[in-house]
Amino acid sequence: MADAAPVLRLLHHQVYEYSRGVRALFLLTVNRKELELALAKLDTRGIHHFVQELSPFKANLFFGRSAFVAVASSLVTRPLNALSAEEDFMLGTLLGYDCEQQCRRFLARSGRRMTEEFASPLNDQG
Repeated sequence: MADAAPVLRLLHHQVYEYSRGVRALFLLTVNRKELELALAKLDTRGIHHFVQELSPFKANLFFGRSAFVAVASSLVTRPLNALSAEEDFMLGTLLGYDCEQQCRRFLARSGRRMTEEFASPLNDQG
């Protein structure tokens, strides 16, 4: 149980953020013991979740609002590093990652570049 303490502290904080509406979808990579404890906590609180098996020892645990979890589970049908640029963008956005960084990541992963018009920092001033 002591080995799971850091992950459980993070889970507790994420459940707090969820309950306050800070974010709607969360992702934790956990070992089997942590997964068992985390699922018990999420089930007790009625928080929607799904598990992506990574190996016999590890799993990704997605949890949050039901619609977000449903979309994430439909996107995550293979390892995260095998997602298309579009799927990666959608998942990162759902997870609440910085939108500009997600846009830049999408452009890089899809092999697209920003045009001169959009590459200038002057255009970022609104």
